[in-house]
Amino acid sequence: MQYSFSTILLMMFLSSCGQEHVSGINEDEKQYPFTNQLANESSPYLLQHAHNPVNWYPWGEEALAKAKAENKMLIISVGYSACHWCHVMEHESFEDTLVAQLMNKHFIAIKVDREERPDVDQIYMTAAQLITGKGGWPLNALALPDGRPFYAGTYFQKNNWMKVLEYFVDMQSKNPASILEQAEQVTQGIRSTENVPLSTETALSSKKDLDNGFDAWKKNADPIKGGGNQAPKFPMPCMWNYLLQYGASHHNDEAISLVEATLDNMAYGGIYDHIGGGFARYSTDVNWHVPHFEKMLYDNGQLVSLYSHAWQKTKNPKYEDVVHGILAFVNREMTSKEGGFFSSKDADSEGEEGKFYVWSKSEIMELLGEESKLFEDFYQVTKIGNWEHGKNILYTKESIKRYAERKNRDVSEVRKSLNASRSILMTKRETRIKPALDDKILTAWNGLMMRGYVDAYRAFGNKEYLQKAIDNANFVLNQAKNKEGGLNRNYKNSLSTVPGFLDDYAFTISAFIDLYQATFEEKWLAEALELSEYAINHFFDKKSGMFFYTNRNHANLIARKMEVADNVIPSSNSEMAKNLLYLGHYYYNQSYVNKARQLYLNVKNDIQKNLYFYANWASVEAHFTQPLFEVAIVGKNWKEKRAELDKNYLPNVLIMGGKNEGTLQLLEGKYMKGNTMIYVCQDKACKMPETEVSKVLEQLH
Repeated sequence: MQYSFSTILLMMFLSSCGQEHVSGINEDEKQYPFTNQLANESSPYLLQHAHNPVNWYPWGEEALAKAKAENKMLIISVGYSACHWCHVMEHESFEDTLVAQLMNKHFIAIKVDREERPDVDQIYMTAAQLITGKGGWPLNALALPDGRPFYAGTYFQKNNWMKVLEYFVDMQSKNPASILEQAEQVTQGIRSTENVPLSTETALSSKKDLDNGFDAWKKNADPIKGGGNQAPKFPMPCMWNYLLQYGASHHNDEAISLVEATLDNMAYGGIYDHIGGGFARYSTDVNWHVPHFEKMLYDNGQLVSLYSHAWQKTKNPKYEDVVHGILAFVNREMTSKEGGFFSSKDADSEGEEGKFYVWSKSEIMELLGEESKLFEDFYQVTKIGNWEHGKNILYTKESIKRYAERKNRDVSEVRKSLNASRSILMTKRETRIKPALDDKILTAWNGLMMRGYVDAYRAFGNKEYLQKAIDNANFVLNQAKNKEGGLNRNYKNSLSTVPGFLDDYAFTISAFIDLYQATFEEKWLAEALELSEYAINHFFDKKSGMFFYTNRNHANLIARKMEVADNVIPSSNSEMAKNLLYLGHYYYNQSYVNKARQLYLNVKNDIQKNLYFYANWASVEAHFTQPLFEVAIVGKNWKEKRAELDKNYLPNVLIMGGKNEGTLQLLEGKYMKGNTMIYVCQDKACKMPETEVSKVLEQLH
């Protein structure tokens, strides 16, 4: 598709994927010279802009109706609270009265929190990618009063932003037909992208197909430092979860080695917070040393699951330490009193990126005294600094054990000294001004974190982790589930205003299935089934066999999109395919299994072509290549047997059971009084029951 607008406009487009600070309105509004329509919103990101001189509106009918009534073009500006360049553009442009005057006079300006309204972001991000070939945040789109976009870009410096606006104001006056034509072209492009047709193919993939997919992808991997072979590096948990599954199931040591290289180096690098726990959103370099310092709930939830699974496979004690570190951070800083999980922590504090997290050598020497020498050596601290302005990002190059052996020191003494030093620095760091917290609670991301807690419990047996998961599950049922049986997306200050999207259902269902496997309480499986039925009735497209991202009752945008490709978060369609496959096995529901198969077949060719962006789909593909086992544990000692089984990495196993048979069809007739029996079943056929987990593992392998 060709676009006729001036080349200078395209040169102004600068892609950004960063982060930003956030503040609520807790003070008397009279002290502000400006207050706009965002003042009544609950989103911290929108509230941050509530006192800009720009007359911002939230996304909704009021703004669109005003634009139509006054025949004004729309400015749709999308960002999120942990976006550095969103903050920069706000300070440079949206807080400037001259810029605001231009925007207010000729446009209706709408601010969107992409995390609350990913459906809106999806539309206008697609527009940016069609027009410029790039995307990122902040995202700034210009549209007709009915919402059809004719131009979109990301971050603009103040002068360039004003030139863009003036250009289109002039064009609207002199040649409005060209803008209309452009809007029609872009809208057609938006409607045609990522809407997947029904595949008539019936052949499932083979092991060779999986091997070929891995061989094609590994050319882009970094076998030494892990991750991809170029910067920036994102964690991409679903990629490594799949490779762990593939490597373990098909005895591919090279795949396992790539997973270990990635997890080791991420855990050593500055992307991991060695003082307070938790991972930053991505690394700006190939070595995982320099992070973009924001911390996102969705990353950390998935990484808890990934490191827990990797520990089950490798028993690497570092992976256990990382899980405990992440969950300590989440419990300390990201958990509400009601049991919900907050969205993100900013990169910036006191107007500087990373200031909260970095250290000078002199600070460390003053705090640690003689112990500073070991700490500085292990964490790469130098007098001139390993980052900017004489500051140091803490990272290491090896495990404590390897370091101690190399230095000919006792491992336990080195560990004790480093633990004590980190505790001292943590106490000092708590006195600093903290990065802002985005305290809205998103249902989809809570599902990812809930599942992380469940997976950590199953690996390490910490009952507090299970209780956190149960608390969060009850929070979702009490605060996110609505009277129609569906889910809402957001929650803050007792308000939940946005209807749920497909990812809210997909990750909640997945977490409930996991919670059943940890507790054998059938109510969680029943909740997963009920939400799946709701999703099928309100999101499923019979013509394609795919799910739309938006509820059919709330599909009022210019296009109804499907979320297909996996990214930093798995796509909602791939997760629904997995959910339906699992529930189909639990409930002997062949319709669910058939839907899962069709979803997978619709994207089968894409999996083979680009494993990196179809990794969660590849996990579904692997289940069809190597059918799932169902393991039933029935009897009074089921908890102990389940816990013993969970010490092993078993990606191709669904477990079920309890003290009695329960109501699942697969459990019928499996209770034997006085014994705890374990049954390994596949394709509705069961092997001889066993009482010992070791014998069960032999049957599985």
